[in-house]
Amino acid sequence: MGERYVTAMDAHDSDDAARATARRMWGRIEAVHTLHYFAPTVLAAHAEIGLAERMVAYTASRSAPLGPVGPEPVSAMFYGFSPAMIAQALPLAWSIASPTTVLQTSLDALGALLRDILADVEDEVARAAELLRELALLHPIVGRALAAAWSSVPWHEDPAVRLWQGATVVRESRGDGHLACLIDAELDGVQCHLIARGDSDKLRAIMGAVRGIADPEWDAAVGRMNERGLLTAEGALTEAGTQLRDHIEARTDALAAPPWVAFGAEATAQLEATMEPIVSRIVERGILPGIVVRKATTA
Repeated sequence: MGERYVTAMDAHDSDDAARATARRMWGRIEAVHTLHYFAPTVLAAHAEIGLAERMVAYTASRSAPLGPVGPEPVSAMFYGFSPAMIAQALPLAWSIASPTTVLQTSLDALGALLRDILADVEDEVARAAELLRELALLHPIVGRALAAAWSSVPWHEDPAVRLWQGATVVRESRGDGHLACLIDAELDGVQCHLIARGDSDKLRAIMGAVRGIADPEWDAAVGRMNERGLLTAEGALTEAGTQLRDHIEARTDALAAPPWVAFGAEATAQLEATMEPIVSRIVERGILPGIVVRKATTA
């Protein structure tokens, strides 16, 4: 183990157990990764280098391994975010702090946070970090731009940071695969939210704030999905919409499964066991939103 997984393994060859593992472990891994976006200490660290506006910091810190790129490639990779919002964030962020500074600031803050939260499970952190590194090296990066970018970051000497890095490569590889499924389903960056939850005032308010999606963009996307028979007039998913959503989720699991097959049942069991106290302590800290907690604690 340790060589990057780059073969053209067919996702159809993955069995149901591997697909279930990919989905279940995604929730655990997401709990580690998303501390980056919600932890007050990480937000404060970004503010200290001049990135006080939350979405500017988010855009810059998530895309930092790419270097000082402009908004167009980042919009392509972030998909469910308004390109207009990303265009406001970049290159503004790079005029304030370099990608190298942003990346180092993020890793330093995340390392300090994780060392604090996981101080009593250091052995589990060290073991999980090594297992996640091995798992990350098995994940494909060809055609998966964000996973490729994060895999280019040298592995940190601090196990707490390596834990986060491994989780991030695995998470972004799965996410890149999910975007491929959305493109195949002909769903754009607004419709991808609608196919998951349907239309509602609450969702519009949330996505308007954190994804920069304006009401006219939302209305246009709803109209296109109505025409395809995916949403009812009331905004609920139709039977066809539900079937498409379920197909996308199943296909995402299938594309994410081959690295877990290569990783093996024994290593997977070890990782799941070591992740249990880690995820438990992260959840107990109360930083993560409810949707992430539910994914992280699903059996």
